[in-house]
Amino acid sequence: MLRAAVKEGTELGRQAKAIMDSGNLLPDEIMIGLVQERLGRDDTRARGYILDGFPRTVPQAQALVESSVPKHYDLAIDLEVPRDMVLARLASRRVCVDCGANFTASQAPLHGQWVCRVCGGDVVHRDDDTEEAINRRLDLYDSDTAPLLDFYTERGELAVVNGVGTPDEVLDRLVDAIDGRRRRPPAV
Repeated sequence: MLRAAVKEGTELGRQAKAIMDSGNLLPDEIMIGLVQERLGRDDTRARGYILDGFPRTVPQAQALVESSVPKHYDLAIDLEVPRDMVLARLASRRVCVDCGANFTASQAPLHGQWVCRVCGGDVVHRDDDTEEAINRRLDLYDSDTAPLLDFYTERGELAVVNGVGTPDEVLDRLVDAIDGRRRRPPAV
C-alpha cells in the first residue's frame, strides 16, 4: 500500500517516500491517512482486507477502530519471530519494483539481471533493507508497538501466532487463528 502510494505519486505517497527511503517508520498522521484512503476504495468493502504492519502505534489502532465501522476488522495478529531471524529474513529480501513480489537472495539468478517471475519487472534489494536500517526499525517496533499488544488484548482481538517454520506451516497457523476468530462472536 505504501509503495503503491509512492508509485502513484499521491500527496501522501510523496510525503512518505523520503521517510521510507531513510529506513524510518512513518508518522501516525501519514500512515492513518494512507490506510484510510486505501480502505475507502470499493474493493475493500467487497473482498475485505489484510493490513500488514499497520497499526504500529496505539493512536493508529484507535484511528483504525474509528474508521473501520461498519467494516470492522476481524482480528489483530502478533506474528512472533525471534529478532535474529527477522534480521536475516529482511536482509535477504528482494522485491520486484513493479508488482512488489518478494523473493530471497538465495533465489537470485547466477548471471545477469534478476527478473520477476510474476510480472517480468526488475528485482532489487530495497534501500531500507540494510542491517542498520532493519535494526533501527526493529528498535522502533519494540518501543512503539509493544503497547498495541495490551490494546488488542484488552479488546479481546489479539491472536499470537508462531512465525517460525516453513511458509506453509506459518500460513496454516495464520488461517487457523483467523478461522478460530470468525467462529467466535466478536468482543463487545
